[in-house]
Amino acid sequence: MSASGTTTGQVEHMLRQVTPGRYDAYEALLRALATPGQGQIWMLLWHGQAGSPDAQYGNMDVDGYGYAPCVTSAQELSASGWNRSYEVVDGLDVARTLYPDHFGLWLNPHAPGGGVGIPWLDLRRIATGLERQPAGPLSLSEPAIEIPQFYALLAQNAHRTPAVRSLRRAWVQPALGAPYLAIGLDVYDASPPAVDSVRAMMQQSIGAVPDGLPVSTVAMSDEYDPVALWMRAAARPFYDREAHAPAAPAAGYGYPPAHGGY
Repeated sequence: MSASGTTTGQVEHMLRQVTPGRYDAYEALLRALATPGQGQIWMLLWHGQAGSPDAQYGNMDVDGYGYAPCVTSAQELSASGWNRSYEVVDGLDVARTLYPDHFGLWLNPHAPGGGVGIPWLDLRRIATGLERQPAGPLSLSEPAIEIPQFYALLAQNAHRTPAVRSLRRAWVQPALGAPYLAIGLDVYDASPPAVDSVRAMMQQSIGAVPDGLPVSTVAMSDEYDPVALWMRAAARPFYDREAHAPAAPAAGYGYPPAHGGY
């Protein structure tokens, strides 16, 4: 990590475009932060010096969530009045450091309006690849679309796949992009042969999905995935090996409850 004062201004430029409801501008900001060499930010150190073992980022609490404050240029550092140490790092490196501890990143908290906060779930997207995870905030609900043939075939194939413990489902509406059906995979075994068997199960079942309906899978063991977190809390399994039979649909199925989100 470098403590150089050089800046490209890319993050700062994108930050200026972000306004409430402009999720496209927010995604452009995330892309800037995710670009090595261009997504540099000035992390404010509460303790220690840049590069030292005792260096510790600052800590903000916003609505019960933790964020590490930073600024987007040497000019903003001066404007902030920060009189302790700092270090200049790539946003990608900061994202990898912060998200496992459920910490977000807050850009320019001294600025008029209070700056912009990036929740840890979006730092995870930066760290693991923006295109691999849906753009939040997500609206999550039980699927309203009726595709009993697909669910029946998938449950049948799951029963023949010993690695599968249970299956859940969710309807996911990202902030940007098309909604899709997510299938939550709870497995006993994550070894390569087991993973291959689960992949084959999905391939054997996907033909029963109506044309044009996007389907994605989510590992229920993922402690950081917002869809898996929601399904663990709110979705009953539609296949449960340990119950010896697929769970019956809840009364009123097809009429989604109030949307959850993060």
